[in-house]
Amino acid sequence: MVHLDRTYDTIHTTTVHKVRSRRTHLIRDPYQNNRLAELVEKTTGLQAGRKIVHAITGTVIFFAFTQLELSKSLTVTGLSVLFLILLASDLARLRVPHLNILFFRFFQILVSPRESQNIASSTWYILGALIAIVLFPISTALSGILVLAWADPTASYLGRRWGRRAFLGGTLEGTTAFLVVAVLILSVRHPPAIAIPSACLITLVERLAWPLDDNLILAPACAGILTLLGLIV
Repeated sequence: MVHLDRTYDTIHTTTVHKVRSRRTHLIRDPYQNNRLAELVEKTTGLQAGRKIVHAITGTVIFFAFTQLELSKSLTVTGLSVLFLILLASDLARLRVPHLNILFFRFFQILVSPRESQNIASSTWYILGALIAIVLFPISTALSGILVLAWADPTASYLGRRWGRRAFLGGTLEGTTAFLVVAVLILSVRHPPAIAIPSACLITLVERLAWPLDDNLILAPACAGILTLLGLIV
């Protein structure tokens, strides 16, 4: 019996090592790594499609609330469910290389290189919008979402396209574009005494948001600034 037990233990240990070896091979398959690297390389550049979707997303949230007259609770529920779905998909693809490859293959125009190893910016975008709506008055929350939707991609595109002078980790041209768009959006929705200082402050926040994703920070930060200045001015 002792001999049989030892034989069984040996076979069991060998089987476990083989299974672990296969799992490790699946996770660290050089071909998958090379394939992902090739797909990630294709997402570099101006990423115009990504920026268009970025602008549309915030605009849809804005119009869903203002034109469809969705209640705050319904909007919060919808964004919460969407955030959980996006987060779960991110965690799955970051754990399973093949899913990450599929993600970059099918959403090539919407993703950026950093998302190959990190949570997608779209996930942080939805969470940022959700936080703004939950924590601040809806008027300021929607203003923050619009600034995120339009000022951020405009600054990114123009900064990459024509930016020449470095400024706080970005470019002076991109930062100026962000400020101009933020002033325009906020001036339509708030008095100038609140809109202009808020635009200047949120532009500074956008430049200093790193290492956190600015898609998470901008909407609630802008809503908070607007709310605070509304109490002071």
